[in-house]
Amino acid sequence: MTPDPQLTPVETIEMDLLLEAIWRRYHYDFRGYARGSIERRLSRARQRFACTTFSQLQDRVLHDPAMLSELMGFLTIQVSEMFRDPDYFRALREEVIPHLRTYPSLKVWIAGCANGEEFYSLAILFREEGLEERTIFYCTDISPAALDRAKAGIYDLDRIQLFTENHRRSGATTSLSDYYTAAYGAAVFDKSLRARAVFAEHNLATDQVFAEAHLVSSRNVLIYFDRDLQDRALGLFGDSLVRGGFLGLGSKENLRFSSQAGCFADFNERQKIYRRNTEARSPARELRDAG
Repeated sequence: MTPDPQLTPVETIEMDLLLEAIWRRYHYDFRGYARGSIERRLSRARQRFACTTFSQLQDRVLHDPAMLSELMGFLTIQVSEMFRDPDYFRALREEVIPHLRTYPSLKVWIAGCANGEEFYSLAILFREEGLEERTIFYCTDISPAALDRAKAGIYDLDRIQLFTENHRRSGATTSLSDYYTAAYGAAVFDKSLRARAVFAEHNLATDQVFAEAHLVSSRNVLIYFDRDLQDRALGLFGDSLVRGGFLGLGSKENLRFSSQAGCFADFNERQKIYRRNTEARSPARELRDAG
């Protein structure tokens, strides 16, 4: 593991100004991301672009909008796998799906969908459980490039063995090979899985709730945020969920120290699945429910 960079006081000021510049110029807000993580990523970006200082990197980003797309690859983490943490998906299948069956229509928000692995996992699970036709999937991410990759649904063939094993361990009722075509070293997932998906750019740091959801799955996103930004994101999830709706987080994430903890109850604590309390109503939720 690469050691954390040791920034000088001047470098710290330069980095703060760089993040502020990205926000003011392009409206991408990374100022509330976990400091150690953002320092590591920007230090790698500085090396990649052969900049001797963060001020030099700032100058280039401000005056060359085309450079932002590549820089976003350093600022956002797009590492995932299909059916990652299979026991989480098994818990959804065996414990959450029975509740979701009671709704005539469903909306699922995959917040921070990255390159789409989480979306395709849920789309396949919902198809296996007979809920796909009544479900709309909202797949959001801060990175337009990641959304394009998610919409394409193309993954290296050498990753499929892991995806297949994860799928099997999730309690699958079909074979993963039913959902993709292999060609030229890649697996292309069936476009029918995207028929009920909406892909949209969304920033948890600055944007608001845009749809009501019965399930929000946002896994391994909060670990890159500081406490205030975690609270903001969890507030958005709570405001989005219907009463009794479900929230799924990553294995290293929890609500224990969040100001939003009272809005949720443990449903499956081991698999980090929570349920929105029916009595918990944020100010934003009050207005929406009243309308």
